[in-house]
Amino acid sequence: MNVFGFAGFSGSGKTTLIERLIPLFTARGLRVSLIKHAHHTFDVDQPGKDSYRHRQAGAHQVLISSSRRWALMHELRGEAEPSIEELIARMSPCDLLLVEGFKRAAMPKLEVFRATVGEAPLHPHDGQIVAVATDAPLQAHIPVLDLNQPATICEFILKHLGLQLHVVHASAREGNRS
Repeated sequence: MNVFGFAGFSGSGKTTLIERLIPLFTARGLRVSLIKHAHHTFDVDQPGKDSYRHRQAGAHQVLISSSRRWALMHELRGEAEPSIEELIARMSPCDLLLVEGFKRAAMPKLEVFRATVGEAPLHPHDGQIVAVATDAPLQAHIPVLDLNQPATICEFILKHLGLQLHVVHASAREGNRS
């Protein structure tokens, strides 16, 4: 499984960029999954629903399933937050696993940088950042990509991970079906 991260401060546009990249990857025949780190308490469940009530009652895990999707919620209940490696190990196999957040994780990452956020760039202090996507001119010792050109960013990531050959094979498979 190829893992590629996205780092940047809140408001820099990580989620929007990833949302624009996923269709580009999937159009090339890649199976894409995502892990997103949240810094705040979050809930994917609705108060009053059965699964919410079961979690509130003290269930350690609640799995909800339908004919369209399933979701597993795991309450830490005082346990330490799992490491990125532990989370990756829980993922189903895919061609490309995108990771949003986990700024300090040891994986190749793209920094999403906007000067208007008011924070200093991360890449000078993180050797795992392989490029920066920004909407303004920026001097860097690594490639600087236009944040508004997701196709270019997609190609950079595929090349960096050595997935071009895989993409060609996926395209060939699609062509052989017709």
